[in-house]
Amino acid sequence: MLQILQLNALSDNYIYLLHDAERGETAVVDPADAEPVLEALHQKGWSLNYIFNTHHHGDHVGANLQLKQATACKIVGALADRQRIPGIDIAVEEGDTIGLGRQSFRIISTPGHTSGHIVYYCQDSAALFCGDTLFSLGCGRLFEGSAEEMWQSLQKLKTLPHDTRIYCAHEYTEANGRFALTIEMDNQALHDRQAEVAELRRLCLATVPSTLAMELATNPFLREQSPSLRRAIGASDTDSPAQVFAKVRLLKDSFR
Repeated sequence: MLQILQLNALSDNYIYLLHDAERGETAVVDPADAEPVLEALHQKGWSLNYIFNTHHHGDHVGANLQLKQATACKIVGALADRQRIPGIDIAVEEGDTIGLGRQSFRIISTPGHTSGHIVYYCQDSAALFCGDTLFSLGCGRLFEGSAEEMWQSLQKLKTLPHDTRIYCAHEYTEANGRFALTIEMDNQALHDRQAEVAELRRLCLATVPSTLAMELATNPFLREQSPSLRRAIGASDTDSPAQVFAKVRLLKDSFR
């Protein structure tokens, strides 16, 4: 089983250290800052073999070169972003797999937040490292892709097993939940989740990981078929699921 260590970075980022104890191999996902990674590696006695980047933004690749210099690790990133991932050694695309010890990660292309965004799915450990594509109760802003592209990307993730743990890259859940409640007030699962989130944050605890089952029940960006959500945003009977998603995304962009 994959060992997963969740590290805090910057103001609200999560960095993930992944370790296969049987083979003694370790990877880090989206290292925004080198210091917490190097400290955790030292404390655990682990050697860093890989960096897994989901996309090119600075708060996901900021420590690439420092960690590579310190550990001689290999950097994995999207083929489409090979010019924008600092220090990239291994370029991957949809359907490729990356091994970490006995663990295997399937690469899923998820354009929308950025044009070259990818995610890493480990079936054996029921874990998805999804960067800024899918958040707990939310999804990433559309900086480089269209609403249609992001919707299609999220449809891929919706097909994963419902017990998949969602390891996203930011602690945005409480704010996302406040927005979600404005358009699905009658969703009891959402009310329950937001109460749980509020208590976790009061205790200064992480709300991540979530599970895909929880997101399907509460995340408005995965619930474009919900009649109450469609009514709340004024969607017509002829609006496609992708069009409903686009309307929800626009509402979230202007939510304060």
